[in-house]
Amino acid sequence: MLVNTKKVLEDAQRGKYAVAAFNVYNLETVQAAIRVAEKVNQPVIIALGERYFGEVDVEGFSAMVHAIAAKAAVPVSLHLDHAYEKKSIIRAIRCGFTSVMYDGSKFDLEHNIRNTKDIVDIAHMAGVSVEAEIGSVARGAFSDEDEGDGTLTDPQSAEYFVKETGIDFLAAAIGTVHGLYHGEPHIDLSLLEKIRASVQVPLVLHGGSGTPDEMITQAIKLGICKINVNTEISMAAVTHLQTHIRRYSDAKAHLSTIMSDMQISMEPVMTKFVRLLANKTN
Repeated sequence: MLVNTKKVLEDAQRGKYAVAAFNVYNLETVQAAIRVAEKVNQPVIIALGERYFGEVDVEGFSAMVHAIAAKAAVPVSLHLDHAYEKKSIIRAIRCGFTSVMYDGSKFDLEHNIRNTKDIVDIAHMAGVSVEAEIGSVARGAFSDEDEGDGTLTDPQSAEYFVKETGIDFLAAAIGTVHGLYHGEPHIDLSLLEKIRASVQVPLVLHGGSGTPDEMITQAIKLGICKINVNTEISMAAVTHLQTHIRRYSDAKAHLSTIMSDMQISMEPVMTKFVRLLANKTN
C-alpha cells in the first residue's frame, strides 16, 4: 500500500525504530526494496533523487512504483530525494510522490527558510510531506551526490528552522557522509541528542552506507527515524556484474537473466539495513 511518508515516520518515531529510504533508479531496485520489506514485514521508502531525472522518466517511474506498492503487504512511500529545483518538486508532486526533500543547505539560514517555506506551502496543499536540511553532508568515496561542505547542524538553528518552515521531517548533519568514509567515521551523537531535544519532528540521517551498525543503532535510540542508503546498494550490484561478467559472456546470457541476478545481489544489503533499523537481528 502506498502511504504518506509523514505517517510512516511518525509511526517510527512512536515505535522508536527507523525506516530505510533506499535510493533507486529502475525496476529491479524498486522490486528488491519492496520484496525485502515484505520479507521482514517493515515499511520502506522508495527514494528517487533529482539527479537521476535525466535518465529516469519520472512520471513513468512514479506510475510503476504506485502499481507495485498497491500490491505490497507493507506500507510503501515514494520520496523525492535531494531536490534543488522548485520545478522538480512540482513535477514529483503532480505525478504522485508522497514526500519531497528540498535541499537548500547551500544557502544561508534565512534564504534556506524562505525557499523551504515556499515548498512547504505548495506541497502541503497537495497533501505531500516535506523534508529539508540545514547543515551539509560531505561527499565520501563512491558517491555520486553533490559535494557538501560537512557543516554540522546547529541545534538552535534547527529549532528555528523547523518552526519557521513547518517542515515534516528534518535531515540532520552530524558527521555522516554520502558514500563511504575516508578513514574512520566521526559521528557526533551528542550533537544528535541536542538536536533531538530542540525539535519535535522526525529526524533523518543521510549517509547510511558504511556507517557502523552500532552507530546506526545509537542514532535511532537518539531519535533518527529515517536513514538513507544508496552507495552500498549500487556497489553490491556493480560488484556482482564485475564478478560474473565472464560467466555471462561465456553463456551468452540473456539480459533478463542478468537483471534478475543483479536484483537478487542487492537484496542482502537491503535486508541488513531493514533488519538493523527495525532492531530485528534474526
